[in-house]
Amino acid sequence: MSRCRTTTHSSLLALAGAAFAAAFVPAVAADADHGKALYQTCIACHTEKSDAIGPSLKGVFDRKSAALDDYRYSNAMKRANLTWDEANLRDYIVDPQARVKGNRMPFAGVRNPKDADDLVAFLKDYK
Repeated sequence: MSRCRTTTHSSLLALAGAAFAAAFVPAVAADADHGKALYQTCIACHTEKSDAIGPSLKGVFDRKSAALDDYRYSNAMKRANLTWDEANLRDYIVDPQARVKGNRMPFAGVRNPKDADDLVAFLKDYK
């Protein structure tokens, strides 16, 4: 084999080995405690007070979107008809406008995927 083919072959084997190993490495579990720390910035708007800017997120997991009677939701959120499961929460936390176009939340989203996972883990238990 020529040197070039040997190098290419070795590189391909190394990539295949790395991909195989990555498939069997367990995913890092979400950290609800870290999510709770991150949530401290959210409580500026999302409190249980009647004059809060955003709706309470206490008990949000598995709740339907726009479900609280004591909060005035945007028409976009009312039409969204979502259930706040892990996937919908994560998608909304990462990019609120992409998940529910026209919502009123003035937040650009959480860009770090691990932080988003940690916030979802916290919200699952926030009751």
